[in-house]
Amino acid sequence: MSFKALFESTQAKLRDGTSINPIHVKVRSENRGGFRSTVKIRDFTLTIDQPKGFGGANAGPKPSEVVLAALAACQETTWRLHADALDIPLHSIAVELDGLQDLRGFLAVDESTRAGFQRIGGTVTVESPASNADIERLKRVVDRHCPVLDDLRSPVTVEFTWRRAAAE
Repeated sequence: MSFKALFESTQAKLRDGTSINPIHVKVRSENRGGFRSTVKIRDFTLTIDQPKGFGGANAGPKPSEVVLAALAACQETTWRLHADALDIPLHSIAVELDGLQDLRGFLAVDESTRAGFQRIGGTVTVESPASNADIERLKRVVDRHCPVLDDLRSPVTVEFTWRRAAAE
């Protein structure tokens, strides 16, 4: 299936103002005891937990693994969409990521250490008859337009408020 028509029609709707934009992406998470959380995303439910070695039940991936999964899947989507839009044949795409974390930041052992990833690296494997120059051009486009990569590379405003649950 080619996504070029989807790409071009969505671009046209964004340009003429007939597309809903900006869009809101929402999730709801609730702790279910211990480190287990149930996350609702549209019509989907995701269990997130910690490994047994960190006091969890290992009932699902940990939050930082979900961040890497989101980046990998977003990369694949962005490669696929832009390859079709640029008429660059792409038979398959796979992404492997490795994130380095220093737990001293998360556990407040060292206030100068980041709580999140220290670095993320990985490999994008593509199967394509296209030239190396075309794949490199596609990579530059993907690096510029992948939403999750952009979120991780650039500061985004994040604000939390809190409220107390009503007493039962």
